[in-house]
This record gives sequence, C-alpha cells and structure tokens, in this order.
Amino acid sequence: MKEKNYDFLRRMREIHRPDRRNPELSKAAGELELDATWKLFLEPGFAAGAEKAMLDLQDYLYQSMGLSLCIAADAETEAPRLLFRKADIAGPKGSYDLDIQEKQITLSSPDLQGLWSGLVYLEDCMNLREAPFLPLGRQERRPLVTVRRGHSGCGQDDFPDWQLCAMTHAGFNMIDLFVKDFDQSTRGYCNINELIERAAEYGLEVFIYNYMPSYKHPDEADAEEFFDSIYGELFRRYPKAAGIKLCGESLQFPSKDPQTSGKRWRDSVVDGIPDTRPSPGWWPCTDYPDYIKGVHKAIRKQNDKALIVLNTYNWGYVDEDLRRRLLSELPKDIAVQITYEIFKKKRVEGLSCPVMDYTISATEPGEYFLSECALGHELGLELCSTTNSIGSTWDFGAAPYVPTPYRWIERFRHLDAAREKWGLAHYYETHHYGWWPNLVIDLRKAHAWSPRTESLEDLLEKLLRRDFGEAASPLLLECLRHWSEALDYYVASNEDQYGPWRVGSAYPLIFQPNITRTMGSKEIQFPTAVQASFGHRIIKTLYQPYENAQQSPGPLRYPKEIKQLEKMLALWEAGLQKLQKALPLMPANKLDNGARLEALGLYILHSCRTTINVKHWWLLNTKLQASSCKQEMLDILEELRKLAQTEKQNALELIPAVEFDSRLGWEPSMEYVCDKWHLQWKARQIDSALREIDTYQTMLEL
Repeated sequence: MKEKNYDFLRRMREIHRPDRRNPELSKAAGELELDATWKLFLEPGFAAGAEKAMLDLQDYLYQSMGLSLCIAADAETEAPRLLFRKADIAGPKGSYDLDIQEKQITLSSPDLQGLWSGLVYLEDCMNLREAPFLPLGRQERRPLVTVRRGHSGCGQDDFPDWQLCAMTHAGFNMIDLFVKDFDQSTRGYCNINELIERAAEYGLEVFIYNYMPSYKHPDEADAEEFFDSIYGELFRRYPKAAGIKLCGESLQFPSKDPQTSGKRWRDSVVDGIPDTRPSPGWWPCTDYPDYIKGVHKAIRKQNDKALIVLNTYNWGYVDEDLRRRLLSELPKDIAVQITYEIFKKKRVEGLSCPVMDYTISATEPGEYFLSECALGHELGLELCSTTNSIGSTWDFGAAPYVPTPYRWIERFRHLDAAREKWGLAHYYETHHYGWWPNLVIDLRKAHAWSPRTESLEDLLEKLLRRDFGEAASPLLLECLRHWSEALDYYVASNEDQYGPWRVGSAYPLIFQPNITRTMGSKEIQFPTAVQASFGHRIIKTLYQPYENAQQSPGPLRYPKEIKQLEKMLALWEAGLQKLQKALPLMPANKLDNGARLEALGLYILHSCRTTINVKHWWLLNTKLQASSCKQEMLDILEELRKLAQTEKQNALELIPAVEFDSRLGWEPSMEYVCDKWHLQWKARQIDSALREIDTYQTMLEL
C-alpha cells in the first residue's frame, strides 16, 4: 500500500492502537484482570484536564483492550473501580502512588502531571502484557528525570490537542516553542497563552525557546529598558510560561571582547575582508555575564520562578578556564544547558574526527559535557542537558528515529551517572526534528522513573515481543545488535550532516568544474516547500569539507571515512537481512510494524550508500581539477559517469520504501526532502550533471 505525503499524521494521531490485545493470554498469579464490570471514578480537586486524563484511559481500554468501562456517578459504587485521587505525597512534581487490589485500583497524585503519568503507566503495562492484566500490589513511582522537554513531532511549533496528548504518552512533561516575536512562532501567529492553557490540561508546561534578537550591549544607557521591552514583556504577556531558553547563536550582541569580531556573524566583514575571529554568539565573551545579567534582571522583575536556561554549546570547544570564567559570574538561579555529545574527540586511523553535531554514534559523553557538568555543579548552578534521548538525532535528518537501541541504552546509563554525580535531571530530549513513537521512547520512559523493575535489555526483549511477536524477536535482536554496532563507523562531520545524511539519497551530485557564461556559483538551492521554517537554508548541496580547527582536513579524512562507512554499510546490510528473515514469522496484526522497520532500515541503508558515493564524487572532482594530464582527466570523467549512474539507481530504488511510509524523508523544519518527488528530482539533477561531463570531455578534445 502506498501512502501520500503527510499520511503519517493519521497514524501518529492514533495514540491508542486497536491491535494491542492478545485474546489467547490468561492472567498469571499475582495479577488482576480488568473486565467490563469495572468502573472509573475521578475524585474532585485536580486542575482542568483531569477528566481528559480519565477519558483517555477509558478510550484506551475500549480501543486497545476491547473493554467498555463506565464512569461511576459517585464514589459509593459497589462495582470494582479505578479510583483517581488528588492527594499530597512526597516527591517531585509528577509523582504518584499506585495501589492495585482485587476490587480497586487507586491512583493518587498531588497534581495533574502525576495523574497523566500514572494513567499512561497503566496503559504501558497493559500494552506490554498485551492484555488488561495488572500486577497486584503497591508502587510509589517517582520521576528521576524531573524535566523532559521536546518539540512537536507533527510539524515545527504545531501543537494540536492530539499532539499534546501524544507527547504526554511519550513521557514529555514540557514542550518547547520557538518564539520569534510576541505571539509569533516559526509558523506565524501563535496564541501562546491559549497554547499554555491547552498544554496544561495534558500535564504539560510550555517553555519558550528564544528566537527574539536582542542586539544591545549591557553598558549602553538604555540597556535596562531595552531588555525589559523584550524579556520583561515576554513574562508580562505569558506569566504562566515555564521558562526561557537562551542560546548563544540566537543572542549575538556587540561584545567588546577583543577575542571576538564584536558583530553578528553575517556582519563580521571589514571592507569585504572576513574577520576570522568568532562572533560573540560563539565565544564566552568577557562581557557575556553582564549581558545575561541584564536579561535575567528583566525576567526576574516579572517572574521569580521561571526557569532561565543558558545553552553554552556554542563555545563548548574552548578551554575549560574560559568557560569557568563565564559560569562563575552568572546569577546562581540560572540553569546551564550542556550538549551531551558535541565536540567529543574521536580518532580514526590517527586522524582527528570529532563529533560536530547531534549523533548517537557517540554513546559516551564528550569532554565538554563532562567538564561543564563538573564546573556547573561546583558553582552551584542547576544543570540541564541536550540529550537526544528519545531516538532522534541529526544522524539521518529526515528519518523518524535511529533504530539502534543498544547504543541508546548505553547513553541512558551515562546520563544516569551524571544524574547521580551532578544532579542532572533536566533534559532537552529532542531538537526541532521532533519525535516519533518508537522503542527508544519506551526504554527512556522506563529508565526515567523509580522504581526500576528490570534491566533495559530485558525490557527491550519484551518490547520486541509486543511489537513484532515471539517468533520474530530473536532475529530482530540480532538485527538491532548489527545496527547498533554499525553506528561505531558513522561519520559525524558538518558536511555530511548538512548534506547527504540530512536529506538522504535525494542529495545531489554536482559536477564541480564551473562551465558557465554567467560566473554563477555551483551551489544549487535544494527544493523545499515554501512553508518550511528552515528548508533549504540548512542543506548544503555543493559537497566540500567544512574544515574545523580541531579536525583533520577533509582530503586526509575522506579515504579513511569511506573505509569506515563501508564497514557501517556491511553491518547495516547484515542487520537488514536478519529483519527480512523475521518478517514471515510475524503475526498478521504485527506485520505492518515489521514492514515499517524494514522501510526505515532501507532508508538508512541507501543514505549510507549515498554518503559513500558523495565522498568518492568529491575526491574524483578534486583530482580532475588538479590534473594536467588529458588521459587521466578522461579516465576520471568515465569514473564519474559510472558513479553517477550507480547513485541515480540507488536513489530510484528507494522510492518504494518512501511511498510505503510517508514519514520517511520528512523533517518538521525542512518538510519533505526525500520523498518520491525529491528522489526523481535527484535523478534529473544527475542527468544534468552527466550532460556537463559530456561538455567537459568535448572541451578536453579542443
């Protein structure tokens, strides 16, 4: 069956799937079974949204378990009941107690967030059991991760009620909204207060991700009034907002630090000569603390409880002593947001190949993360982290998630160690590429709560049996081990993550000799939808090394990176073969899960082939332009033709997978970049490049 673009939204809206119950199962000792005689009763006292929570469980039981439960008219009903009670219990926000007895299940929580968390936990237990069976006994469940923030999975800054409900089920308790101006998100007009009220009914708070420029030095005479007109006004207008995220690249200001250009990065040019010093958004300027203090003062005049979070990743590459200087001067009620993996050192056959952006290829934290956590903790600052911990990263930008659970499990354990050592319990779990329901979310959710009743590896096996069936699970475990190992050989460079990894096999092959009568650039604009908030602006089509002072040069890296990627490709193919052997073993009602995992596996497989081909393409183009031997150049042109045809076939062969699953090839801020149309566009672009190659060969014969 083929899907049209955006059909995936219909599947995402289906929070309670109808195929969850296995009628052949019987309850075990120590379990109770819900049946149609049970009733639901909500005691008064919760905030608005409590009835939605109860009705959500009622809908779940009907849709997923085939049970139609009534809502009790009063608390005196003699029928067995599920009782939801507002009660003061010790623990962080979102805590709840659960008491499961033969004739009554009591869920007690002091707040709506805890009520929703408890109801979702009951649903998760029944899904895992594949029946309306629950373990008897009492549990005191407390969140170990107190803040779990993330962006929408259905469109950038798009939060219909069903998406809010889905995010609650995924374990988030706070949503991030990009705010570009008052009542303006990346989608245009946004009634932010209305969103705050709606989100609250699902136990979610709204966090402002600041995109409002504030180009002002704190020493200027009108600085206080200026900061108040932006940050004070934000919290006057949105008094119930949970807090605000401040990010270096979004907070450039006219710093006087001589180690910087003192200008916005786009303006860091004098008489056409680039100023090679970093812009203030990418350096821990000596006057940055005063700038943050000005913002802080404006916010605190209006709201003394709002979270104020400063993301320091833009200068995470600099020496620890410079970062300490900045952190030591910050107000003590500011939280420091630290990216888990960025700048992590990695050596490949003697070369420096550090992590440049978000990736699960780095399961252990980077040096910047470790040192910044230690510094922040020592200085008494609250810690927050960009963790990419629900399955999504920039590894494959338009894929819904990265199916490498053993790598995620390892990351969760390192994050847990950071929680125990430094108190890190505030996670920014996904950037604007959003989220998609997957195994990793279920693993993360289980690990974010106390008590923990089983290992993550054991839980993974149960999740595979739940989603793919008993007979297929052993082969799937082998598949996922291969895929998890494959990411050991992933290349996390800027040119790859802004290029072929970002858009997959739709990435173009540009013939680099510039045959032109207009002296134009060879960079082409990648075609994206007009409504895309970032679109082509975060896609670089003229592949080339984006060099970095901490990184070995591209010409040295590429031959070794190709070898790495060939190992990755072999392991990915081996895993895909295991999955394909498992497909016939899956029950009919779970076969769609397997087919969609296969489509995702194919998408990543073809992306890996594309990335290898792109590196070969660059090396051949570079060699061509450096050669002064006609025969050598003719030979290179023939190699380029063969490579272009191979890559064209690679792109076209992916079309059935992206037609089967419309979520493949889409990302919230870019919209579609690797659907059928873009893969066919890639084929047309390659035909154009081949015509250029023919022209160049004619030039050699002049």
